[in-house]
Amino acid sequence: MLALLVWLVSSPSVFAVLTIEITGGTEAALPIAIVPFQNEGSTPPENVAAVIAADLARSGRFAPLPEEDLISRPRNASDIQFQDWRRLGSEGLVIGKVISLGADRYEVRFQLFDIYKEEQLVGRRYQVPAAGLRHLAHQIADLIYETLTGEKGIFTTHIAFVTVSRAAHGAKQYSLQVADVDGHNPHTILRSKEPILSPAWSPDGTQLAYVSFERRRSEVFVQELRTGQRQSVASFSGINSAPDWSPDGGKLALVLSKEGNPEIYIRDLATGRLTRLTHNTAIDTEPAWAPDGGSIVFTSDRGGRPQLYQIPVSGGRAQRLTFDGAYNASASFAPDGRRLALIHGDKGQFHIAVLNLQSKELQVLTETRMDESPSFAPNGRMILYATSSPQGGVLAAVSTDGRVRQRLAQQGDEVREPAWSP
Repeated sequence: MLALLVWLVSSPSVFAVLTIEITGGTEAALPIAIVPFQNEGSTPPENVAAVIAADLARSGRFAPLPEEDLISRPRNASDIQFQDWRRLGSEGLVIGKVISLGADRYEVRFQLFDIYKEEQLVGRRYQVPAAGLRHLAHQIADLIYETLTGEKGIFTTHIAFVTVSRAAHGAKQYSLQVADVDGHNPHTILRSKEPILSPAWSPDGTQLAYVSFERRRSEVFVQELRTGQRQSVASFSGINSAPDWSPDGGKLALVLSKEGNPEIYIRDLATGRLTRLTHNTAIDTEPAWAPDGGSIVFTSDRGGRPQLYQIPVSGGRAQRLTFDGAYNASASFAPDGRRLALIHGDKGQFHIAVLNLQSKELQVLTETRMDESPSFAPNGRMILYATSSPQGGVLAAVSTDGRVRQRLAQQGDEVREPAWSP
């Protein structure tokens, strides 16, 4: 049985929340004090300050002071004794209020201060319904992150992934889910008794392309998240797999074997026109569209082992990109187009690595044994991937310098095939 579900307009899912464990790399983080926000009126359903602190801590770039170490709880700028916070070693201070407006609405105010300059860096005031408090907390965390680092935050982004559960009689149930980047607010997009693979976000974040075996053969669909409406875009004989969007959202790169051998094709989503890009007797697979739209990187064993190659979208000769080791596959472009995340195989183990496309330097980031499906964060700071654990498949994330590490698990289910939204 197959079930399609609508994201955002559906009722909250009963599916379990991904729990995130920070497993390493916070020693160099910037100390910051986030004072619990003062509540005026009815108690809000979300602890806004706690969500902000968790977001910043998870980035690995900030170390929020433990609540029990806060030396005072200023409610206004005039209450702040900056010398006290300097003694604690904090370099930033966040204060705020959540004011009940009645009718299930709240006003949220916050201010971020530089402890050493003794000045406000940013302050905002918002009015939101109770259901919007958690998303607003993520927005505030993004604003604090960008103010202090100069880089975009990623706390309002989403992740897509596939869970695999087993019914009492042993049958598998596959679910394509979308959740906030902290694992909360999960929604199921598709359920099936047959495998679901390779979710890929459209550049505007409104659609997912994916592979479904619901008709007992591979088929590529594009699904609108808001409405749940979907369209089959590839159901040829043989393999239909590995969709990846062009940067303008108008085309999909695909792997099809309708002519006998797995090759890279481009499908125009408006006209349905198919263009074959590769012509080789080897297996060509896993296309990844470059952010500038001019080329596609793919995995091929045309040299005898799986390696990465790059080809212009207009066609032509493919250029080999990887030479370090016998196995390099599953490329994912960084948003700036200068690096690739990939799977690097060595002595039967498969790790996440980053290839600098200019210097050709390959840096292995993980020590886990069976990593797969890397996906860059939209600010290029973190890489989300799937790996194995004694309890089964889990998700994990690693910073591009290898310093920050996280583990994302869901109680009772295997989790695989992650994709980070724009």
